[in-house]
Amino acid sequence: MTVRHGIATSRDCPLLAMTSPLSLRGGANAPTKQSRSVRAFFALSVLLFAAASAHAAVVEETIQLPIQTRDIYQQAHQHTITVTIWRETDRAKLPFMVLNHGRAGTPEGRAKVGRARYPDASRYFVSKGFAVFIPTRTGYGVTGGPDVEFSGPCARRSFPEAFEAGVAQALAVVDYAKSQPYVDRSRGLIAGQSVGGAITVALASKNVAGVVGAINFAGGAGGDPQGHPENPCSESALRRTFGAYGQTSRVPAMWLYSENDRYWGPDHPRAWHKTFTSSGGVAEFVQLPAFKTDGHASFTGNFDAWKPAVDKFLASINLAK
Repeated sequence: MTVRHGIATSRDCPLLAMTSPLSLRGGANAPTKQSRSVRAFFALSVLLFAAASAHAAVVEETIQLPIQTRDIYQQAHQHTITVTIWRETDRAKLPFMVLNHGRAGTPEGRAKVGRARYPDASRYFVSKGFAVFIPTRTGYGVTGGPDVEFSGPCARRSFPEAFEAGVAQALAVVDYAKSQPYVDRSRGLIAGQSVGGAITVALASKNVAGVVGAINFAGGAGGDPQGHPENPCSESALRRTFGAYGQTSRVPAMWLYSENDRYWGPDHPRAWHKTFTSSGGVAEFVQLPAFKTDGHASFTGNFDAWKPAVDKFLASINLAK
């Protein structure tokens, strides 16, 4: 079932069916100079609205998608996740994008995710021509369910298995996107923020058919800006995990990190990138400026800082509109 939350076009809501100002004033009297002015203004408004509506409308839809995944203990889970879709209605064969959200450290925080939407970033990527698919993964917000991405205690994190739980869901969304008649299945982009960025790196290492680029916004795991700022759990294990992904990943990628990211600090992301590329991965590292007190939120809060780099990257992989 698809639920549409978007903006109606003139075809969805014909303007000629609207009530005129004269009818609101009684309509039986002969037109006065004032009523003729009101009617002229109304007619002009109709024309301007119709002209604007002639362009493709950006709509927001949601679907329910069954998925299967496993946790770090290899227990299988079947669940139905909510996927938010942003797209233009009047364009065919759009490139697709799957955008993966991050992870809160507490059950209460994960519940507060609600429905992952990223409206500002989504509208930007729609303006670049994409149909954007955003899964609210199992264990979060409106999707609910078990915490399949739990990676273990701080000193002994099982990152590959935990990321794989997210990868399985993102891959199901990729397959769904590629099945849609309005999507060009040969031109796909995957992206994510924080843990969603790490999931994106993991998914890119599988070299999925049709995925031609990946963007990692502040990707990582195990960070705690209050408890142990700039010192993520099991950092050496996370570095090895990124290195393993680099051994197989051949999808062009861009990694963007703020210089004052309180989850990872300034040095760990560069070390992860070096390990990834030294192992064979293809990724450009972009250092974003500091943002407020914690640059980890740059994806949603500092749009102007990352947009030029992303514009350039999309052009380099022939995904710019």
